[in-house]
Amino acid sequence: MWKESPVDKVLLIIIISLVTAGIVIYLSATLGLLAGDSQEYLSKILNQFTFGLISGGIICYLTSKVPYKFWRNYSFWIFLLSLLLTAAVFLPKIGLEVAGAKRWLIAGPLTFQPGELLKIAYVIYVAAWLSAAKEKIKSFRHGTLPFLIISALAFGILLLQPDNDTMLVMLAAGGAMYLVAGANLKHVILVLICGALMTTAIVFNNDYVRARLATFINPAGNPLTSGYQLQQSLIAIGSGGLAGRGFGKSIQKFDFLPEPTGDSIFAVIGEEFGFVGCVTLVLLFIALLTISVKISLSSKETFGGLLILGLGILIVSQSFINMASMLGIFPLAGLPLLFISHGGTALLFTLFASGIMLNISRFKQTN
Repeated sequence: MWKESPVDKVLLIIIISLVTAGIVIYLSATLGLLAGDSQEYLSKILNQFTFGLISGGIICYLTSKVPYKFWRNYSFWIFLLSLLLTAAVFLPKIGLEVAGAKRWLIAGPLTFQPGELLKIAYVIYVAAWLSAAKEKIKSFRHGTLPFLIISALAFGILLLQPDNDTMLVMLAAGGAMYLVAGANLKHVILVLICGALMTTAIVFNNDYVRARLATFINPAGNPLTSGYQLQQSLIAIGSGGLAGRGFGKSIQKFDFLPEPTGDSIFAVIGEEFGFVGCVTLVLLFIALLTISVKISLSSKETFGGLLILGLGILIVSQSFINMASMLGIFPLAGLPLLFISHGGTALLFTLFASGIMLNISRFKQTN
């Protein structure tokens, strides 16, 4: 038997805790900007809190009320729209290139990163397709081949931008859903081989990726160039000790740490809140993944179970990659720490995904 109930309180508390932590940490991290350029400070604050937090909060509330089956019914069109928007970054005048990467669209005074929508749309469509395929998922023709084609459509656009990091977290989410849906183990191994070959090709054909790997292998090799960000991050985290310097008291964020409100914000957390703060944040993300798996196992149907699992892995894997790269246990990645880092688009779509997860949590097995 199944019943519709209020949203899962544990999931709601975790999401509220992450959002609250994000507000506190972001306000502290932006103090470095206020000390240098008040105009940039104001611009980033407005973007994060109006476009990201307020708009995202409204969307989170609305999507928590929308029956999750809605996303299955329109999954193809949502995926198609996200592909077209992501491909539109290559069009002149509306596409914006930053540091050699074409990942943004210009919408008046705002910039929009359609790859954030593509991540969620990919998970929605894969969940819808897997739930419809049922036992056919075990065959190569009706299971593995369509999964590879769906993934190739999304990953191909991201490779051209290039946005290898987003592709990586999408692969983690999609691969996990594909495996849980009952895929043939031999075919799963084939998918892993394809992923390994694709990764190898990316490394050998991309100077930037090779430089990242070289820095990861020998972080002290170029401390003033490619290894600078990691070195400064480790200094910040190490100086935080057990309990940290205290809110707003980071030294590294003012003159030394690159992107203290963006990719490097975890280093600010380590310096100001210490080992305790870092572990607390990690535990919150682990709790988010754990409750996602729990709800997935007790969800009303296959689509809802796969969707909340995929979204949970999407959010947590990206956040773990960011934190691991700041600790030097994963190559440097240009991914924001979700709920925390600067990025109105990322925060908005993270809250969008959170709303969907909350709605799925309303449908539980009673016995």
